Amino acid sequence: MKPLLISICLLVAMSPLLAQPDFYQHHIFSRADTLRGMLSPERSCYDVTFYALNVRINPDRRYLEGYVDIEYRVKETFNRLQIDLYANMDIDRILFEKEELKYTREFDAVFVDFPRRQKAGSTGKIRVYYQGNPRVAINPPWDGGFVWTTDKADKAWIGVACEGDGASLWWPNKDHLSDEPDSMAISISIPNGLMAVANGELRQIVPQGDYQRYDWFVAYPINNYNVTVNIADYIHFSEMYHSFEGDAMNLDYYVLRENEAKARKHFQQVPKVLACFERYFGKYPFWKDGYGLVETPYLGMEHQGAIAYGNKYMRGYLGSMIPRDMDWDYIIVHETGHEYFGNSISCNDLSEMWIHESFTTYMEALYVECVYSYKDAVRYLQGQRVFIANKEPILGPMNVNWEDWEGSDHYYKGAWILHTLRNAINDDAKWFDLLHGFYEQYALSNVTTDNFVDYVNTCTGKDWTAFFDQYLKYPGLPTLEYRLESDKDQLKVHYRWMADVPNFLMPVLIGGVGDYTRVTPVVKEWQEVTLKGVKAKDFKIAKEFFLVKSRRID
Repeated sequence: MKPLLISICLLVAMSPLLAQPDFYQHHIFSRADTLRGMLSPERSCYDVTFYALNVRINPDRRYLEGYVDIEYRVKETFNRLQIDLYANMDIDRILFEKEELKYTREFDAVFVDFPRRQKAGSTGKIRVYYQGNPRVAINPPWDGGFVWTTDKADKAWIGVACEGDGASLWWPNKDHLSDEPDSMAISISIPNGLMAVANGELRQIVPQGDYQRYDWFVAYPINNYNVTVNIADYIHFSEMYHSFEGDAMNLDYYVLRENEAKARKHFQQVPKVLACFERYFGKYPFWKDGYGLVETPYLGMEHQGAIAYGNKYMRGYLGSMIPRDMDWDYIIVHETGHEYFGNSISCNDLSEMWIHESFTTYMEALYVECVYSYKDAVRYLQGQRVFIANKEPILGPMNVNWEDWEGSDHYYKGAWILHTLRNAINDDAKWFDLLHGFYEQYALSNVTTDNFVDYVNTCTGKDWTAFFDQYLKYPGLPTLEYRLESDKDQLKVHYRWMADVPNFLMPVLIGGVGDYTRVTPVVKEWQEVTLKGVKAKDFKIAKEFFLVKSRRID
């Protein structure tokens, strides 16, 4: 398969941050929400450059104990900084240059006081010793925490998922999406007879009597919630993937012993998934660390380089959620897509999680288009429309730990927004240029919604700001109102947009059976077009290409 030829659009100066309608003004946010979600002065004063996590896990007691080294660069001179660790976990002590530091705790925030000022431009390191029984996940991966279970041989099978809830439910860190370390070491000590799989590359296994330590190293920036540990009596097998340029990368698979044969057959689809995404966005982003799938006792999670896989070797989403004539694993496709959007490109605030989920959900349709056809991709997307609720904006409130989404609009509606934008732009060469160029521009970094809006505006030479305002900041869809006047063999159509954003402007396709005409309505102002050979009973709006509502006015 040949890659698309892509040209990279250059960014212009950033536009001012667009105002967010106060949809959430009646929501009550606690002090704990703010401490967790806000980039306060005690957090913005430093930037984490490296974590070294060293933890021993006792499966029988469901207990963790260990320490984490936090290396940082001082951005603003400070005497106090904030790290995070859930209140049910105990801190034994915090060391700085062999000196024990004083600290106070408020909810899940830990405020660490230094004996002397940390000057801007300098670097430092603290070591945090901690222990405790981490929170148990009730409904993983939607509910964060550890999963403690066993395989068919009654051996421990353990995993963790903490998106939204935060990595601080099991290890101390600066638990804010905006700050990723440049790299990370993860050392996990477990009882003999089990294997510990974390992110990155396995460097060594060190005997420790009844225990053994698995030392993993992540060579790239990583979201804190992507840091993972998986423990089981795993079987490991691997294969090589070659990029379009000919470079080779390890694909590593860790599965329960009883599922080895099943996994060897089922995971044969992985290279095809990687090739499709390479076609659209470029080479897999964490090439030096390699790609991994790890069988977990919960459905799945985009843990960087160690994707949690729990789809039970079934097609679709546990056997459903894809058309009957298609055969691909939803979790493999979706979570691999997250390696590009969510892991390589990350948002700065939970309010903008659409950057992770909408783009990745749209990548499912791109995979269908790559393997099957564009017509099949549209059919796949149409199957998702039933899940769009339009009850709240896709953009949530900023600076709080927002986890209370009513539905899945930041998945399915967001994917449809991208599908709609593609058809509104009406130039596939430009569309794929835009997607690849945006990804390449921002790979391995954090972005905002405005970064994407500006990129779209620049690449298309058109201002789409009002489009994004309507679809991201208001719960409702734009509505195309229309009146029809039949006259022999032609149909006169009067049309206008009704929208929350006064200057909303988007072209749309209208017409008869299999024959569309492109029009560009404006808000509240009637326009008209005459469609020849179209009868009123055959009139339709191309809702297979545009996420809109419609209303006929008689």
